[in-house]
Amino acid sequence: MGIALTPEEQLEVFGSGYNPQWADEAEQRWGDTPAYQESQRRVATYTKQDWLAISAEAKAITEEFAEAMNAGVPAGDPRAMELAERHRLHISQWFYECGHEMHQGLAEMYVSDPRFTKNYDDVAPGLARYVRDAVLANAARAAG
Repeated sequence: MGIALTPEEQLEVFGSGYNPQWADEAEQRWGDTPAYQESQRRVATYTKQDWLAISAEAKAITEEFAEAMNAGVPAGDPRAMELAERHRLHISQWFYECGHEMHQGLAEMYVSDPRFTKNYDDVAPGLARYVRDAVLANAARAAG
């Protein structure tokens, strides 16, 4: 995905579960979209320190989602929706403008693609569905 890191740095930043072939898949699926092109433009400038910060921020949001879910906070609760909004803004800040409609599409992928589901459910069983539901609730709230 235009990531200017060595394979060793990619392992350090993204962990052992990272598969560089996912970049090829992303380009094949979305390479002609403005969002993909914007993401490529942005990530090409990121340093290892930027990637560490991005990863830490994403991990913190995911962990807060898990804490909310495990505490019994409904996905439609304002606390969960605020986490969904932080997630959306994180994507917008670092990769591409992620409106609510696009965010909903990503959230649906979290439950329809087993790789995404595993990523979340490895943190806490059922987390992918919880994140998806919070994103959908947040989008509905934004739509009024």
